[in-house]
Amino acid sequence: MTSRCGFAALVGAPNAGKSTLLNRMTGAKLSIVSPKAQTTRFRVLGVVIRGGSQILLVDTPGIFKPRRKLDRAMVAAAWTGAQDADIAVLLVDARAGLREEARAVIEALAGQKRRVWLVLNKTDLVTPDVLLPLTREITDMIAVEHVFMLSARTGDGVEDLLERLAEAMPEGPFLYPEDDLTDLPDRLLAAELVREQIFFQTQEEVPYQATVETESFKERPDGSVRVEATIYVSRAGHKAILIGEGGKRIRAIGEKARLELARLLDRPCHLFLNVKERAGWDEERARLRAIGLDDEG
Repeated sequence: MTSRCGFAALVGAPNAGKSTLLNRMTGAKLSIVSPKAQTTRFRVLGVVIRGGSQILLVDTPGIFKPRRKLDRAMVAAAWTGAQDADIAVLLVDARAGLREEARAVIEALAGQKRRVWLVLNKTDLVTPDVLLPLTREITDMIAVEHVFMLSARTGDGVEDLLERLAEAMPEGPFLYPEDDLTDLPDRLLAAELVREQIFFQTQEEVPYQATVETESFKERPDGSVRVEATIYVSRAGHKAILIGEGGKRIRAIGEKARLELARLLDRPCHLFLNVKERAGWDEERARLRAIGLDDEG
């Protein structure tokens, strides 16, 4: 049987559900998810085997109007992921509809002359009568090969998308070993799982003003790993919020992240966190490179 292998980039506005869909299709938490927009900061690759096809799913940051150097690097990572893919899978939040950011993504994709598949996500949160008018409005703006209506949260409709992607991948050898789930280094996965808990456990502004770097990732003789990570925040007040009274919050963040990391790596993990104030980290090239982003000037 002829093997197939190709890239499918998940592209869309912030909070369209790209990371939830990636995790659903791979069956593993590779990209962090939160109810807040702009959670994903860099390209995340998920590897799915479907029959004789290897589908390389690229979760990209939500595309929005950038302000900081961090923002510019995130948007650049999103468009790079789309440009390198065989198929751009355009995700639109069916409940939100065509807001300004979604329109901007569609208009930019329309000018790139590439294969685009449309996915209306979150269909479990809307009535069916809104889907066809929304589809017509989008397809008047951009030519798409296929339209899928699904819920990444519940999984409804996801199998159909995976089957069609497997059939559409170009002929060629697998690019990754069959037991690989992602190309992300374990160090970066550890940092992202800590950052996910910051999103869940702190106030609205804090997650966007924080970054996490894995300083040390060491294998221990007993098969476990020891991970040391630093959380950088922009303000002293954010540091106090993250640490919490008597260190209660930072312990909770560490414990939840440790359990997720152990589940993903399938072995015991020992996680140690440190919090440092560093104003302007989101404009530093070294900080951007440390979280997997290229500096775009």
